[in-house]
Amino acid sequence: MLDYVKMILLKVSFSKALFEKELRKALKMLQPAELPDFRTWCYQQFSRLYRRVLKRVFGELSLGA
Repeated sequence: MLDYVKMILLKVSFSKALFEKELRKALKMLQPAELPDFRTWCYQQFSRLYRRVLKRVFGELSLGA
């Protein structure tokens, strides 16, 4: 599943709204053990484009929202 959500995010990275939507869906689909590696990968791939989106979405995750 991890490879699948990575592929989806790469394909929708042209649109901020789609990226955020798919990122939120990905976080619901992944196992808790996969999340640290996924978070690291997201920041490596997308921090230049969507740093604020990543901070917001992963920040909500850490708050349990």
